[in-house]
Amino acid sequence: MKTLHSRLLFAVCSAIALPATAQQLAITWDDLPAHGPLPAGETRVAIAQKIITAMQQAQLPPVYGFVNGIQTRNEPASTPVLQLWRDAGLPLGNHTWSHMNLNANPLADWEQDVTRNEPMLRKYMGAADWHWLRYPYLAEGDTAQKRAAERRFLAERGYKIANVTMSFSDYLYNEPYARCVAKKDNAAIAKLETSYLAAADAAIVYSRAMSKALYGHDIPYVLLMHVGAFDARMLPRLLALYRERGFSFVTLEEAESAPFYKNDLDLSLPSSPDSLEATMAARGLPLPAAPSPGLDLDKLCR
Repeated sequence: MKTLHSRLLFAVCSAIALPATAQQLAITWDDLPAHGPLPAGETRVAIAQKIITAMQQAQLPPVYGFVNGIQTRNEPASTPVLQLWRDAGLPLGNHTWSHMNLNANPLADWEQDVTRNEPMLRKYMGAADWHWLRYPYLAEGDTAQKRAAERRFLAERGYKIANVTMSFSDYLYNEPYARCVAKKDNAAIAKLETSYLAAADAAIVYSRAMSKALYGHDIPYVLLMHVGAFDARMLPRLLALYRERGFSFVTLEEAESAPFYKNDLDLSLPSSPDSLEATMAARGLPLPAAPSPGLDLDKLCR
C-alpha cells in the first residue's frame, strides 16, 4: 500500500507540473451491452443506468458506446442496455459483432464481423451517425497489406476510427471486484478503489507527457472505458478526478477534429502511427513510465 500511495503522490505532483492548457477529454465506452463478470446482485441494465446517471449528473456531452452485438445473444437480459443508452441521447458505434481481433483473424472474417453488427446499429441509431469503429483490442492489422486493405474497406462503408489516446486498463478491475463482492471483502474493495483512481491519475500524466514531448501542448484526448460493474461504481469519483486535473469534457467528434486524428477521419489517407506510443516510437522518443495498478489484481480475493 505504501508503494501505491507513493505512485499516487508522484502522479499528482507530475500532473501539477504540467500546465493545464485547455485540456479536453472525450470519454468512450466499449463492449456494450455487457462487459466482464456480474457481481452478485447486479444486472447489466443497472450497471448501464449507473454509468448514464453519473454522466448526466456531471453534465457530460453525448458519449459513444461501442457495441458487440453478440452479447445480446449471449446475455439476452443485457439487450435493453442499448435502448437505455439511446433513450439517454447517447450514440452507439461499431466494435464488431464478436469483438474479433483483426491481427489474429483473416481480413475477410473480420470484415464480415464488422458488417454483421450494422443492422443492430441501424435499428437503434436510426438516421443518427453510427459510422464510428473502435478496433477490438485496438488491433488495426498485423501487416501493412492487411492494414491498407481494411482501411479501404472501412472507407468504402463511410467509417471513421475512434482512436484511444488515454487508458488505464480499467477493464482489469471488474473481475477482481466481482470476486471481492462474492467474498464480502470490503477491505479489498477499498484497495481496488484506491488503485483504480491512482492508475487513472498516472495515465493522465503518461498521456500528457507524450503529448508534450511530441507537440509541446495537450491534444484533446480520447479515453477508453468499459461498461463493467466496477467502472459504474467508480465513475462519479473518476469524473471528479478529471475535473480536478483541469479537464473539460468534449464529444468524440470534437476531440478527433484535432490534427493528430486526421488519418482516423479520412481513411483514404495512408495509415500512420495509430497511438501516442507509436508516434513516440516513430520519432525515436523514449516512453514515460506506464501506469500500473500497484496491486496484483489477479490474486486479489482468490
